[in-house]
Amino acid sequence: MNEKKRWKQLAKQPVPRPDHTRVLTISNQKGGVGKTSTAVNLAAAMADRGFETLVVDIDPQGNASTALNIEHGMDVDSTYDVLIEGTPVKDVVRQCPDYPNLYCIPSNIDLAGAEIELVSLVAREQRLDRALREYAEAREEAGFPRLDYIFIDCPPSLGLLTINAFVAAKEVLIPIQCEYYALEGLSQLLKNIELVQKHLNPTLRVSTILLTMYDGRTNLASQVADEVRQHFPDEVLNAMIPRSVRISEAPSYQQTVLTYDPQSTGALSYLEAAVEIAQRGAN
Repeated sequence: MNEKKRWKQLAKQPVPRPDHTRVLTISNQKGGVGKTSTAVNLAAAMADRGFETLVVDIDPQGNASTALNIEHGMDVDSTYDVLIEGTPVKDVVRQCPDYPNLYCIPSNIDLAGAEIELVSLVAREQRLDRALREYAEAREEAGFPRLDYIFIDCPPSLGLLTINAFVAAKEVLIPIQCEYYALEGLSQLLKNIELVQKHLNPTLRVSTILLTMYDGRTNLASQVADEVRQHFPDEVLNAMIPRSVRISEAPSYQQTVLTYDPQSTGALSYLEAAVEIAQRGAN
């Protein structure tokens, strides 16, 4: 379908507000599959549609913080302080310059040592969950609107940081790139999610799978997309994220693709994915 038709269809789509805060952990232990791009661009798309949205950056590289133009140097309070020091989220959270209703808990390199430091702490797996619950209460007390969406950007690993994200969330969103080996390693991720369901968070579920880096010119991309849809017929979104220079360039300008090039195919695709996620959550 040509882009003009897709933009017209998108404009007609209803985007229901969730009746509770939806917390989505974006995880895949494979690197380079588009986790951070998905986290920040879906968050921007939700904010663009008027929803109160929070991005939690728990990747020590801090790429989500960079893309949202949030300061995250060594002297800035970050997710590390929330998880290890018990600093309240309300003292750490920052507003994104591009959207007044988009917020971010920044990350920095301090978080690289958090995996080791978490081991000895009490309730080490529940620390992010508790911090987000306390933040929701603090927002209510201050008279701020309820958060509609929380997106947690995970590191490419299955350690304690990712487990904290699984415990804090109700939903897991898995980005899968349309390339060879796409499903390799996914079984281990699903096993870890099952363990978290069994022992720590029985309400967790894989709600969404998003195909990324799709190149319609290659047979391989189509074959991988078909294979993923066969394995996960209910979870895979119809929207697919194309391989796009604009999506790759945007973070270097400290922007999401929605503000860097709002009319690009990448921006359109993430808006379509966000609308589909919102509609599925309402069903």
